[in-house]
Amino acid sequence: MSGPYGEVVAEHHRRPHNRGAFDAPDLAREGLNPLCGDRVRIELKLEGGHIAAARFDGEACMVALAAASLLTDLLQGLTLEEAAALPDQKLLDALQTPLRPSRIGCATLPLQVLREAIADRP
Repeated sequence: MSGPYGEVVAEHHRRPHNRGAFDAPDLAREGLNPLCGDRVRIELKLEGGHIAAARFDGEACMVALAAASLLTDLLQGLTLEEAAALPDQKLLDALQTPLRPSRIGCATLPLQVLREAIADRP
């Protein structure tokens, strides 16, 4: 085990996947967890009704950044409807570590931001 949250969280925190911004995302949203100050931005590129690529950025705790990194991997190839319906538990399971109840909001913030972006899409 690496650190308090395990190897998966530690690895995605050290070497996050898909971190950064697109020049012209098809869908983007930034969200904030007011309880802890975590801020995450999710951006998507769409092709043929599917998510061709996903990126994230933000200033957040280790758990939120690792969850955003994992989420961008999970989104590849999904439709927006499939992405919006992604259960919280799937993302929590991908972290492969037990979280205290106070950390669940950190882990699910990227998914919440994604759902808001999809819901607000014109």
